[in-house]
Amino acid sequence: MVITDFLEKNAKLYPDETALVEVNPEFHPDHPLTWSEYNLIESVPGGKYRREMTWREFDIKANRFANLLLTRGVKKGDKVAILLMNCLEWLPIYFGILKTGALAVPLNYRYTADEIKFCLGLSDSSVLIFGPEFTGRVDQIKNDIPLVTNIFFVGRDVPEYADSYDRMVTYCSSAAPAVELTEDDDAAIYFSSGTTGFPKAILHTHLALVSSCRTEQNHHKQTHDDVFLCIPPLYHTGAKMHWFGSLISGSKAVLLRGVKPEWVLRCVSQERATIVWLLVPWVQDILDSIDRGELRLEDFRLDQWRLMHIGAQPVPPSLIKRWKTVFPNQDYDTNYGLSESIGPGCVHLGIENIDKVGAIGKAGYLWETKIVGSDGKETVCGEVGELAVKGPGVMKCYYKNPEATAEILRDGWLYTGDMAKLDEDGFIYLVDRKKDVIITGGENLYPVQIEDFIRENPKVKDVAVIGLPDERLGEIAAAIISLKDGKQADENEINEYCMALPRYKRPRKIFFADVPRNPTGKIEKPRLREIYCGGRLVEKQTTN
Repeated sequence: MVITDFLEKNAKLYPDETALVEVNPEFHPDHPLTWSEYNLIESVPGGKYRREMTWREFDIKANRFANLLLTRGVKKGDKVAILLMNCLEWLPIYFGILKTGALAVPLNYRYTADEIKFCLGLSDSSVLIFGPEFTGRVDQIKNDIPLVTNIFFVGRDVPEYADSYDRMVTYCSSAAPAVELTEDDDAAIYFSSGTTGFPKAILHTHLALVSSCRTEQNHHKQTHDDVFLCIPPLYHTGAKMHWFGSLISGSKAVLLRGVKPEWVLRCVSQERATIVWLLVPWVQDILDSIDRGELRLEDFRLDQWRLMHIGAQPVPPSLIKRWKTVFPNQDYDTNYGLSESIGPGCVHLGIENIDKVGAIGKAGYLWETKIVGSDGKETVCGEVGELAVKGPGVMKCYYKNPEATAEILRDGWLYTGDMAKLDEDGFIYLVDRKKDVIITGGENLYPVQIEDFIRENPKVKDVAVIGLPDERLGEIAAAIISLKDGKQADENEINEYCMALPRYKRPRKIFFADVPRNPTGKIEKPRLREIYCGGRLVEKQTTN
């Protein structure tokens, strides 16, 4: 079985049922807009709209784009890059690429022009499809990407060097292309977060994509009646592989273009969402808005919302306790994964293990795990080592990078670079990233542990801990703290609060500033190190 089989099955079983909805909260239409009204949308004044698409329309759109690519000479094994914000076109384009036997290459929408150029070259992409948000960046590199022989543009005001996706697909056949695919065929290239320089290209097969569908549904029990609210970017494995639970069950999913707390709750209410994947900052913002009285739960229909889950970053236990106080009838799950492991699910907490909040859980469905010490042996309970995972979702390789592949893949095991430990019940707790460990005076400090402690302070909205060079100790811990709106604190107050920590774990430097996070919610520690270790310390503030 290949991943496109699920789409074709849904188009036959549920042809007229809604597959996807796109909601943009800054536009106020007088009625829900359907796919057939797509060409009218941009002429409507304002900024917010709702579009929807059935499973039959989804499959037809995928087939038409596949046939367009085939007429342009795209063949099995070619690479097609996608540079789009979340929108209704995104997934049909992705599946259209896969139906040709080519590889989909999703690009991070935050990439600079140079990073786009680098990733197109590294992946050997011969086709680029992009949206209006990226015209300026593509303009800069259009004459410097010789491998890219076809460029398509989604939207109006098509650049002169690109073809109109909207116009071209109209004339293409809606029949499925006659391309034979197997589960061992290469399917997609995703890019690492690029925390150590330019990103690496991660190669996955159809088998990996299909396995992620099965893992996701096993963990979150999606049925045909569920409605999944997807907010994170689709270029990332996390969002797409959680949506795979909707794909395998033939259920509706909603793409929300915005993260304001009111928008999230309104969308859950109006679309009757049952499952929502949130990131830590969004959960904090929702709870803070409720605490401030800006949002009243009685103004929304939320009784159908059965599951909230979080992944992509360490989850403070205090945050989930607070969430469960506000939403006591909801299930909760933590999901752990990497792009190299086809996204979330290689480890998960499980909705039945709410008493273990703080752990990332145990090996996910179809997965194995182990924690390996510096001596290469598996650790015992409570001992810190590197987490390794094994399963059908492990990447095939880093594309065109055998040296980096050999460093992370050993005997079928993917070494994650995350330091972890087991408790007496076999649950895995993340300690920190291997490269983020701070060694101070010969002691190992794990920033996540310090961050979790400081985040318990009722005035703190977010915190990041990094190591700063120190002549005597080698490194010292520095905490960058973002305060909640309207709250004030100074360095002395935070130092006093941290007296409850062991002496060697207390931050030696305190800075008050915003904590930068990437689109998947991970703290951008390389950026913080550049700021705070590069001689350009930002001015301290006592309010956020």
